[in-house]
Amino acid sequence: MMNSPIVAVRNLVKYFDISGGLLERMQFRSGKIEFSRTEVKAVNDVSLEVFAGETLAVVGESGCGKSTLARTIMGLYPPTSGEILYRGDRIDTLNSKEMLPYRRRMQMIFQDPYASLNPRKSVRQTLEEPLRFHQRKISDSEVDARLAEVMEQVGVNPGWRNRFPHEFSGGQRQRIAIARALVIDPEFIVADEPVSALDVSIQAQILNLLMDAQDQRGLTYLFITHDLSVVRHVSSRVAVMYLGTLCELAVTRELFDSPFHPYTRALLSAIPQVDGIKKQHIKLSGEIPTPIHLPAGCVFHGRCPYANSRCKHEIPELLPVAGTSGTLVACHAVAEERL
Repeated sequence: MMNSPIVAVRNLVKYFDISGGLLERMQFRSGKIEFSRTEVKAVNDVSLEVFAGETLAVVGESGCGKSTLARTIMGLYPPTSGEILYRGDRIDTLNSKEMLPYRRRMQMIFQDPYASLNPRKSVRQTLEEPLRFHQRKISDSEVDARLAEVMEQVGVNPGWRNRFPHEFSGGQRQRIAIARALVIDPEFIVADEPVSALDVSIQAQILNLLMDAQDQRGLTYLFITHDLSVVRHVSSRVAVMYLGTLCELAVTRELFDSPFHPYTRALLSAIPQVDGIKKQHIKLSGEIPTPIHLPAGCVFHGRCPYANSRCKHEIPELLPVAGTSGTLVACHAVAEERL
């Protein structure tokens, strides 16, 4: 599984310009007119690989850049710099026409099933649109057979194909959204918090559905979530992000059993325990920096109990940790064995 990456991200950077109009940018300094530029630094120099058949979960607090990373990989946002490769082919420089062969192989499941489906289109129209777009010569009978197959797989009655989104519950809508992603038979799917908008009783059903689809179709997932209990259930590896940077990347079991980065330790300590084993909750002090004005050095140093002067001035590299199954950590304290 770990020999052929489907998706590779190299030094990916994504900034959003929020400077506003000409008058908003205009400033008077030392008797001169200057024009300022304000950017949100959403993703900062992220490199990772997603291997065939695995589920790579990306976790972190709200606003850490995980959804921006996913949307940039999918081409919904153009990267500010860096490279995105799909099976060795660079795709971030391709135009819309050149991206079409990759669109069929890459699909996305969005967070809110109430917003991701067009309320004016029936289930049939929603599912057959990508099918007819990518397979221009497909017949009506083949479309009907394909829709029935994928609807049955996600647990939606094929007889409901003429209904509209408002006639379904949230869980059923998300099943339809998953069916839309599966209908053209992709090999790589980005799932952007696919269960966070659903009731807890429905979340397990959707997660099991995604895992069953992965087993049956050999799918590869990039799974975006902030729910660590979900991560432990579905992922092969975990990437931890903080303020747009990648802090730690590890096999799921090793990450939960022995996390290295101080931020990862704090995240895991906040998971509620139901087995009676009391775990010490690590409380982080200090203010969370704004992604508009990132701190120098390690972005976590203002809240880290192990930070020293090096952490305040030098950005840590993502380095392998000896004695692990490929764990990568960006932390001076870990590299210097101060933890």
